[in-house]
Amino acid sequence: MNDSPSRVYGYVGPPELRSTVRPDSEGRIIRSAADLDAWLSGRGPAETSEPFTFVVALDGLLRLAPRRSEHVACAGGADVTAAGEMGFARAAGRWAVHEVTNHSTGYCPDLDSWQAVGRAVDRAGVEHPGRFTHEVVFRRCEECGERSIVREADFVCVFCGGELPVEWNAGP
Repeated sequence: MNDSPSRVYGYVGPPELRSTVRPDSEGRIIRSAADLDAWLSGRGPAETSEPFTFVVALDGLLRLAPRRSEHVACAGGADVTAAGEMGFARAAGRWAVHEVTNHSTGYCPDLDSWQAVGRAVDRAGVEHPGRFTHEVVFRRCEECGERSIVREADFVCVFCGGELPVEWNAGP
């Protein structure tokens, strides 16, 4: 995997959500497959059957939180190199990443954030699919300023009908 620094994503979601982040709200750090096993083993089948909220912090480590957690809380309010949702399944007696997406409207990470995800999961020694299993394309409309999800390669703002740029611009 490429060791070059990843793009840093600042929080772009609602300010009122960031203001609720507590110092102890940061997601569970996953440094190893044993960390992942310990964290997932403490959760019931209903919870482990759906994806979890994740971020990759600036230290390159994966952090996980329950699915309905806000990404900014999982990150402890900090900038990240990746964010999205990650699902796990047991394979050969170990947990493996089964599905992973960059779907985070709080950080709006671009598809190149996969590099940070791949490095973090590799570092933890956890099997993964080698790419996002569902890719979300975020863009900020230069006409009205709203952030949108591009669907079916239709680069049109759903809020004002303006044309969305082809290059990522969803940051602060």
